[in-house]
Amino acid sequence: MARNKLTETKLKKLDKPGIYSDGDGLYLRVRSGGSKQWFFIYKRDGKRTEIGLGGFGQGTAPVSLSLAREKADAIRERLARGEDLAKRYTFADLMEDVIKVKAATSRNDKHKAQWRMTLDTYAKPLHKKPIADITRDDVVETLKAIWTKKPETADRTRMRIAAVIDHAKARGLFTGDNPADWKGGLKELLPARQKLTRGHHEAIDHHHIPACLTRLRAAAGVSARATEFTCLTAARSGEVRFMTWDEVDLDGALWTVPAGRMKAGREHRVPLSDRAVEILRGRQQIATSGLVFEGEKEGQPISDTAMAKALRAASGGNGTLHGFRSSFRDWAGDDTHHPRDVIEAALAHIVKDKTEAAYRRKDALEKRRKLMQDWANYCAKDTSEPASAA
Repeated sequence: MARNKLTETKLKKLDKPGIYSDGDGLYLRVRSGGSKQWFFIYKRDGKRTEIGLGGFGQGTAPVSLSLAREKADAIRERLARGEDLAKRYTFADLMEDVIKVKAATSRNDKHKAQWRMTLDTYAKPLHKKPIADITRDDVVETLKAIWTKKPETADRTRMRIAAVIDHAKARGLFTGDNPADWKGGLKELLPARQKLTRGHHEAIDHHHIPACLTRLRAAAGVSARATEFTCLTAARSGEVRFMTWDEVDLDGALWTVPAGRMKAGREHRVPLSDRAVEILRGRQQIATSGLVFEGEKEGQPISDTAMAKALRAASGGNGTLHGFRSSFRDWAGDDTHHPRDVIEAALAHIVKDKTEAAYRRKDALEKRRKLMQDWANYCAKDTSEPASAA
């Protein structure tokens, strides 16, 4: 059967009562009063089922032709999988599936427990709601109670709610924009979250990062270079300290951290900005061992203490090396339009199901390359603003 038979122009002119087909199960019903509703019809085992998809050009949530087709495609995909469309999947149903994926892909028991706790406790108002019906207002009402009292927990909860809805979208159970995306509208409805201060991992407000890095660049010594490189790559300090030359492709501007040195236990490729490559070329000229950032003792990496002292001197406060990751996340999430998935991938966070993880391996590296160069450019901003810890 032909598909996409209707057009926006034709739809606006339709005034005669009747049913008009867009093809392959998607229809528009025009009633005698002039109202127009989308619906989808399919047959299974001789039984005819009609699913309403919303009104066209009316009400508080009008469904356009393109959105109606998107919803119809999602139904066709579920039918192709043999799913029971009569089943109304709730947030809790999909939440359990996502938690199982996290449990299978993460080796960190604490991380797995945190997913369970935040979704069980703080996303509870969403549990019984059909996943397809969850709105931005539902998410706002869910987060309100903890948004200012527990800002870090609230934002983690928001991101995990978004991950559940992304999972539903991938399965054709949710259509449209993700209502838990910060830039998708939540930033207009909730107060700007407080900057994260992760206990002993205190983060420097990202607005002060350029001034901090200006001072690091002016300082000599391996500790300053290792600290600057840690900031530019949003890596963990341990990954940088034990970095070896055989992990680096300077011509390809790529650093590949082996799985054994990653928290998630899987290889992580880090695209290097121009300044990061410049730092490595400088280190290469004076290298005496396989370590990129060798400390005072031959064959031993620069110490965490030495890097922390370099950061304190440059920041004028007590920001921590791990806090660089929070500074990067705040900048990327609040001040850029880079996709959340790409930002999380840059931090080596596992946030997608297996299908989407395969897609990420296919193309996210180049997206992350642009992200990390934008971060380096931001860090290199000319500013006289003094740096201080948030």
